[in-house]
Amino acid sequence: MTIATIEADVRKRVADSNIDPLVDHDAMRDILDDAVNSFELSALAGNASLETDLAELRKHLHDSVVGFGVLQPYLDDPSIEEIWINGPDAVFVARSGVSELTTTLISDQQIKDLVERMLRLAGRRLDLSEPFVDARLPGGERLHVVISPITDGPWAVNIRKFVARAGRIADLVRAGSLTPQAARFLAASVRAGLNILIAGRTQAGKTTMIRALAGEIPSGERIVTCEEVFELGLSNRDCVAMQCRQASLEGTGEVGLRRLVKESLRMRPDRIIVGEVREAEAFDMLVALNSGLPGMSSIHANSAREAINKLCTLPLLAAENVSSAFVTPTVAATAGVVVYLTLDASGRRRVGEIAAATGRIEDGVVELAPIFTREGDTLRCHGPGSLSTEPFERAGIDIVAELMD
Repeated sequence: MTIATIEADVRKRVADSNIDPLVDHDAMRDILDDAVNSFELSALAGNASLETDLAELRKHLHDSVVGFGVLQPYLDDPSIEEIWINGPDAVFVARSGVSELTTTLISDQQIKDLVERMLRLAGRRLDLSEPFVDARLPGGERLHVVISPITDGPWAVNIRKFVARAGRIADLVRAGSLTPQAARFLAASVRAGLNILIAGRTQAGKTTMIRALAGEIPSGERIVTCEEVFELGLSNRDCVAMQCRQASLEGTGEVGLRRLVKESLRMRPDRIIVGEVREAEAFDMLVALNSGLPGMSSIHANSAREAINKLCTLPLLAAENVSSAFVTPTVAATAGVVVYLTLDASGRRRVGEIAAATGRIEDGVVELAPIFTREGDTLRCHGPGSLSTEPFERAGIDIVAELMD
């Protein structure tokens, strides 16, 4: 008796029993126990290897039938932060921001079976009419899948694990992402109710930074988060999290990020957090922030300046009658603090610069004042400069003292 034989037998017993291995845990445990016992008896009779570790065999069977097969060890490994599949012989993982090709081999059919199992757990679907899907797995991981003919060949699968769970700014200081001085400034900005925009490339740590900043929000405030897929997982006491929804097979029932931002304003928020702005939802977010409601969001950009420029452009996608004459002054008045994050070749995630919108516009460009800029392994403080101290004073914060070493 081989492991492949016993695995096939387990799958047959599951099918014959008409049970759902993802739900019927007791029945699945009994089947696995019987399978391992049968293998042990077969080994004692000389029909299977006595060197097989029965505990490892049971885990293999569980991972193959209930878990996520050959990917399960990577999901269980706390040092791995992302897994992606480019093809049967191209399974990659990332540790501390650095990618590596694994020795794992997986067939096209196994990829499809695993994806279908993951989507079933997440309540999402994937078909030719909707070849892209984002989903959240039970362990909190984010799944993204693209199928052919959009991809040139095998399905492309990405699983982001969000290993870093910084809950406060102090956690990022200990990780070396920013200095204590910069941390004091950001924490004070949050308590003072300034809007904060987190910028950076993919995997630079934008979600982690938002989570850490949210940990500085006063406990009495009500937070509403809007995300494409649940990622933030805030632990704040009064927090409502909302995510987008795909359309049904009939093409109805879709809930986009713009709708979530609009609905969040009807939920008595003290602060809103938009996981990431990519398109026209930037307009709805600006409208919300322009009403005096503080918030946070992230955006893909290569500097604080580019983040502001992009925030001035994306709202124009909302409608033909939305013009720069409205958007640019609104960004200048509401942008608040911009935190730009970097990811270097060694995988280190650090704050590259912190800037603040002064509220002024020069030749159609929103003016930014540098507060911190990176110089080697440290962040140089430029002082509050043109930053308005009024919000800090209302919160009882002496921002000049906070910026002192």
